[in-house]
Amino acid sequence: MKSILDFFRSRGEAAGRRPDNEAGATATVRKIVRALEEMEPARARYVAAFAYLLGRVAHADLDISDDETGRMEELVLRFGEYVRSSQPGLHFKIPFRVEQVRKVPIQRQLKQEFGFATEDAGVRTRYSDRDFRSESLMLTGDLNAALVEWVVQYRIVDPYKYLFQVRNVDKTFRDMSEAIMRKVVGDRTLNEVLTVGRAEVALEVQVELQALADKYETGIKVDQVVLQDVNPPDPVKPSFNAVNEAQQAKETLINQAQSEYNREIPKAEGAALQTVQEAEGYALDRVNRAQGDATLFNA
Repeated sequence: MKSILDFFRSRGEAAGRRPDNEAGATATVRKIVRALEEMEPARARYVAAFAYLLGRVAHADLDISDDETGRMEELVLRFGEYVRSSQPGLHFKIPFRVEQVRKVPIQRQLKQEFGFATEDAGVRTRYSDRDFRSESLMLTGDLNAALVEWVVQYRIVDPYKYLFQVRNVDKTFRDMSEAIMRKVVGDRTLNEVLTVGRAEVALEVQVELQALADKYETGIKVDQVVLQDVNPPDPVKPSFNAVNEAQQAKETLINQAQSEYNREIPKAEGAALQTVQEAEGYALDRVNRAQGDATLFNA
């Protein structure tokens, strides 16, 4: 009897906390509790039991509403077996744990971070100081090591597949993302991953990840893959910087030599052409003079 009265008291307190309930709902529950307390124990027991069962049945509604970031869909399980899906609105389920529900956000964009973790997003974002090198350290196609950080943005488009087709789907999807990123990075040089090939790497990972997610029937649609930071590991970073500096110095010297070549070669070619033209003019003048002298002598 006491437990039943406690149930009605809790329902009255919960009703009072709901912003969309009228004040009369709380007052009605309180009146029922007071009436039960004033009844004879034997009679009150039967009335309270009947009211308890009625209240449980009346509470078997599913008020599915959209959250702040996207539409929700509820999957109804009867004795643990999927029976139906419910869209936003007022629905009913069998009480007493015969039917249970699982909520899934179907329009919210979700994301998984690799190589780092955001603890507090905002104007001044705070990141976790944990070591993520076990998932970010990769080998490139030219046998160099790189620390790759990336983000996978995705949506749940099939709640049934997401919940029931793959066990621990979030971890499985994360393992798939990491495996494909390692494969794609392993097919390219370090310079490609660091500079000109970043967009191609991200696009290829997105395409292959979507194909694998469809193959495993995860119910997930990959919206975007974004490469964040790609750096050499800290122990080899000084050597890597030294190599880059040497390459930059080499490129500088080559550019300087090419500039000098472009300046001096045309000048030398012009001087040579001028000399040839002067020699040809001198030869023509000598021939003309000789022919004139010969004509004058014969005359």
